Amino acid sequence: QVQLVESGGGLTQTGGSLRLSCVASTRTFSNFALGWIRQAPGKEREFVAAINWSGTSTYFADSVKGRFTISRDNAKNTVYLQMNSLKPEDTAVYYCAADATIAHIRGHADYWGQGTQVTVSS
Repeated sequence: QVQLVESGGGLTQTGGSLRLSCVASTRTFSNFALGWIRQAPGKEREFVAAINWSGTSTYFADSVKGRFTISRDNAKNTVYLQMNSLKPEDTAVYYCAADATIAHIRGHADYWGQGTQVTVSS
C-alpha cells in the first residue's frame, strides 16, 4: 500500500522548466520503483519516466528523453521529475506512480497519485 502526493505543476512557457515532486508514504517495508505517467486531454495515458527503488536505474519515454530527468531521495520518500525544454505537447496531468519495478510502471502501475497539472504555453 502506497500513498502518493504530487506537487510542482503549473504554467510555464515553451522552453521553460518545472520540477515535479512526489512524496510516497507506506505502512510497510516494501521497496517500490517510482515513476511518472501523464495524460493530456483527449489522449491516452503515456508513460514518462521511472526509477528503481535504489536509484540505480532509470527509464524514459522517447518523447522526453534528453529533456527530463528523474531522481529520488529515499530519506525523504520523494521522487522528482525535472522537466526542461518544455514543449506545448508536454501539457498534461502528471501522475506519480509506484510499483515493484520500472517494467511494472511502464505496463500498469499499481499505485497512483492524484495528479498535478502541467501547462506549457506557446
